[in-house]
Amino acid sequence: MPGPDKAVLYFFHDPMCSWCWGYRPVSDKLIAALPESVRLVKIVGGLAPDSDQPMPVELQEKLPRAWRRIRDLLGTEFNFDFWTECKPRRSTYPACRAVLAAGNQGMYDEMIDAIQRAYYLRAMNPSDLETLEALAEELGLDAARFAADVRSEDTNAALLHQVQLARQSPIDGFPSLVLDIGGRLIPVTRDYKDYRPSLLHIEALVSGADSIP
Repeated sequence: MPGPDKAVLYFFHDPMCSWCWGYRPVSDKLIAALPESVRLVKIVGGLAPDSDQPMPVELQEKLPRAWRRIRDLLGTEFNFDFWTECKPRRSTYPACRAVLAAGNQGMYDEMIDAIQRAYYLRAMNPSDLETLEALAEELGLDAARFAADVRSEDTNAALLHQVQLARQSPIDGFPSLVLDIGGRLIPVTRDYKDYRPSLLHIEALVSGADSIP
């Protein structure tokens, strides 16, 4: 855990969270602008556990509406062919494990990007291991190592630990930002259209850390 003089920004996300995809342009700018005194830690929170069952019809109707809302609000690009070309399942744990497995090879962020683009732009299903393994090959990962890691008990244990951390943290869903200053977890304001409110909030918290109750 960080000491009292070191701030950590936890970024809670899921690679198959549509609001995380919509937030990407802003979160990328926020991360790039973070002061050197703040260390970033990304946490995959796991929206939906493993399932081999088809996504319920009502959810297959609800999620495209959410995509349209994000598109209309933020201008985010979506390829709605996913809903006719794929067999959706309500299961994001495989994609979360893929991010952790790619992280073992130094490609954590690259796998997040690959999964998001596959899901939202290429009409591919990241709930399927075959899709995740294909993305790993496209990224130039060691395919055999990735295939082993994404299925390993260690990777699953790491995911479940992060899921538990997300559940115990002061967040309101994904994406969420939480600043840890000396063990005190403080929710950070989030603006889907502008990174500056979050940055200003983080800087104010860091500069006034001693006054935080």
